[in-house]
Amino acid sequence: MFKKLAAEALGISDMGVIVGPADYSKVDADDYLFGEDGEQIFFLIKSKKDEYCFTNLALIHVDGDSAVSSKRSIKRYDYAANQITNVKIETAGTMDMDIELKFNLENTVFSIDVKKAFIEQLKDIYKALITIGKQQQRDAVCRNNALRALDAVASVHKLNLAPGEGGLVTQYSELLKALNTAMFDTHTKRDFSDVFTKYIHN
Repeated sequence: MFKKLAAEALGISDMGVIVGPADYSKVDADDYLFGEDGEQIFFLIKSKKDEYCFTNLALIHVDGDSAVSSKRSIKRYDYAANQITNVKIETAGTMDMDIELKFNLENTVFSIDVKKAFIEQLKDIYKALITIGKQQQRDAVCRNNALRALDAVASVHKLNLAPGEGGLVTQYSELLKALNTAMFDTHTKRDFSDVFTKYIHN
């Protein structure tokens, strides 16, 4: 009991470790991958209670209520729908035994304690998350520009300045198809395998 209280006081009761690729099949998060869609694990942090599994498509958080309970809550954050912001690493002080990886996924704030010995690996995921966040920001600007272009086209139609070839329904269908392609395909990156491959060196 005393050891548990001391560990909590020192902030080392639930420090995470970096799990290597050879052990990915042994973690709980592996059971929740969409392998049928080409999803794969690129980086994984495991503590007594939680797993933080970074795949090419999403962050899978296996959330444990406590270190002594078998109850788990599986939370999935697809990168296509959750922008990464405020990524930072807080390094340990002289007496500390952990470092913290902090970031936001939309409105969810993550603060993950990791053993100090894994600082080099943590730098890799830091770079990957920063890069993904930048791409997401760029995509958001492009999607906004697509909507602005749609407004401009709508204004042209209101002024009866649009070309007369083809019916309005045909033009509308083509425009909607182009907009959906821009919004959901061209400017919404879903698979970040290239980013993880570039920065993660497990």
